[in-house]
Amino acid sequence: MLALDGSPQTRRSFLMSAGILTAGAIAGCAPPGTTGGNSSSPASAPDPVGPGPVDGSLSFAHWRAEDKEVFDDLVQRFEERNPGSAVRQDVLSSGSYLTTALQRIRSGNVGDVFAAFVGAQFQDMTNAGLFTDLSSQTFLSRVDTSALDLSTDDAGRRLGLPYQHIFHMPLANMDLLERAGVSEQPRDWDGFLGLCEALLGLGVVPIAWPGGEPANAGQLLKSMVMNNAPWPDMFARIEAGTATATDDWFIRTLEQFVELRPYVQPQALGATVEPLQQSFARGDAGMLATGSFHIGAVRQAGAEFPIDLIAPITVSRKDVKYVGVHNQSFVVGVRSDTAELDTALKFVEFLTEPEVAKTYADGTVQHSCVTGIEYDNPDLRTTAHWLTAETMLAPHVPVRNLEIRRVLDNASIEVLGGADPEQAAEQAQHLIEQQR
Repeated sequence: MLALDGSPQTRRSFLMSAGILTAGAIAGCAPPGTTGGNSSSPASAPDPVGPGPVDGSLSFAHWRAEDKEVFDDLVQRFEERNPGSAVRQDVLSSGSYLTTALQRIRSGNVGDVFAAFVGAQFQDMTNAGLFTDLSSQTFLSRVDTSALDLSTDDAGRRLGLPYQHIFHMPLANMDLLERAGVSEQPRDWDGFLGLCEALLGLGVVPIAWPGGEPANAGQLLKSMVMNNAPWPDMFARIEAGTATATDDWFIRTLEQFVELRPYVQPQALGATVEPLQQSFARGDAGMLATGSFHIGAVRQAGAEFPIDLIAPITVSRKDVKYVGVHNQSFVVGVRSDTAELDTALKFVEFLTEPEVAKTYADGTVQHSCVTGIEYDNPDLRTTAHWLTAETMLAPHVPVRNLEIRRVLDNASIEVLGGADPEQAAEQAQHLIEQQR
């Protein structure tokens, strides 16, 4: 059985016992081009933040509305430790944050401390000169180096600290998988389809897929391409023109989406993530095709069964390179022109304290990029084995053009909804070429 206390000889070994590939640690897997481009030069790195208390009022801008309650608790602790300080959270939806955060933060009205999505948004904000150079701050030593590499510009300046280690793989209801007779991670494409068929035989939806919500509908593509593509930076190559959406490996991936059509819920193209989280929490679906960042929401929806992650292996056993997809995101930075620099640096330093980072991780079910933390949250302990598995950096990270990312995601969405794979690939490539 999968004990939620993380004890050995449980169904937590489901993924490990299947010969899951491991690497002693997540080494900096970032492919070339994942760090910043030609940026506007930020001011010289300020001196390390001092040991004494600070005062001043801050805006903390981010998109994690589901984390607001945990941040409220942390803000209260910070304010008690620093009398006269005040931190206000300015929270947008993730979609609005992607499209409007740069302009809002640049206005100076919000975001003395702000978060950025790793990849294109981080690079756009770097180019706009939004970040204070944190290279001299000693608190960065508490953060995993491979994560910091994703928030470093071409000049080697550490401009922010990724705060979350997440996985872009479906959530799995381990009780349902056990009932379906599945005792180990499917190790090839036939095995994954067999799992879907077995779940269908139980009278449940094998894959709850939010096809009507593009940001989440495209999550499944990340793990579907991880072994099909010849290179880990396949999407960056498509952006650069050295690969195309009509290459055999991408069409093959879209053809496999056709094979998944019988295993998603009816009217999947109109489905949004919150109702599917509730359906998954009720036990009506075996998998939720989003990522680890939704475990907390599923628990809040009432799920009481053991949860782990599972990724579709789309190739034969001998051709497996990766067993999952990881990312290190929610880059926390300090606005370069803030009038409250000392207070902002002090708040970011506070977030890197191991006990504070542990509180955030346990409360939000997000693995932390702060090192040396032992989690109390049972879901974090259950999924911790993925931290040392052979996972690929999410392929969208090095892509700088958000429209190209959207086009690639949309090709998979259209095919799972009924479109022809070759036509969807050709249309995607046509749209990508228009972006050049």
